[in-house]
Amino acid sequence: MTITSSANATSDIETRKTEHLRVCLQEDVESPNITTGLEKYRFNHCCLPELDRSDLDLTTIFLGKSLKAPILISSMTGGTSLAHLVNTRLATVAQRYGLAMGIGSQRIALEQPQVAPTFAVRHLAPDILLFANLGAVQLNYGCGLDECLKLVDLLEADALILHLNPLQEWVQSRGDKNFKGLLNKIAQICLQLPVPVVVKEVGNGISWSMAKQLIDAGVAAIDVAGAGGTSWAKVESQRAKDKKQQHLGQVFADWGLPTADCINSIRAMNSRIPLIASGGLKNGLDIAKVIALGADLGGLARPFLSAAVESEAAVDELVTFLIAELEIALFCTGNANLTALKNSGALQPC
Repeated sequence: MTITSSANATSDIETRKTEHLRVCLQEDVESPNITTGLEKYRFNHCCLPELDRSDLDLTTIFLGKSLKAPILISSMTGGTSLAHLVNTRLATVAQRYGLAMGIGSQRIALEQPQVAPTFAVRHLAPDILLFANLGAVQLNYGCGLDECLKLVDLLEADALILHLNPLQEWVQSRGDKNFKGLLNKIAQICLQLPVPVVVKEVGNGISWSMAKQLIDAGVAAIDVAGAGGTSWAKVESQRAKDKKQQHLGQVFADWGLPTADCINSIRAMNSRIPLIASGGLKNGLDIAKVIALGADLGGLARPFLSAAVESEAAVDELVTFLIAELEIALFCTGNANLTALKNSGALQPC
């Protein structure tokens, strides 16, 4: 599908969102050298699992909500007609398979209420774990508790994601660069918002020391969103018209903490905080690896985006593949469920 945008016909934010979709679907946006770190691990094969396929159980509970598999359709988009189609297809399949789903940044819905329906998917997915989403930096640009409540209510969401993207904002033309005092503001939102707050990065990772500060601030869960997949510095570089911004995005295309390193360091510091691992995951084997490392859910974005642009059937097929891959990882390590996989020690450094 060819994606085009017109700056004369849309707002700056809407144009940017359309360009993000175009670049992610049509350009090379992978970090050129840094990897997720997951390739450094391999499962010990169990040749005699002592299991029947019917014994396998992928169900889990995250933030009090039951899921049929530990899969998150990570936050991607909203605010455009294509985004509405993508979100509709993703939500329909998420409901069918009992997955969790995040929505792209809803800032545009605050500024342009007419695009709010492009995010509203609860009627299609009444039972799923659904995340609203706002850039944390917007707490320094006029957003507060009322705006967060509005976004949660708009989506009928179970939780709110506040995403951290300092590198992307720096590389983005006219990006918001005032991150001063945000930790205290995040703490206030955590205290006052009636639903859990999740903090995530967008592909550069969260260190154990930063995770500790966020946990102390009251964050209910963390999505490490590590490096090794889509580089948003590279995305912004490819859409930038300014030569300096193009240059900066290329220089910092490999910036960040690998996904596996983030999981390991945070789990060494805190064994209890609900943890989502995203950033470069491509298949069910990657999801199994992050679960074995200590994450509770595995999140994928670009594979779901590519499938959703194609068709609902393509999204359905992707999910069936992910589930089958997860089941094989459980079966061939001799583990009947996710808890057993976490505690098995089956994943070893290569």
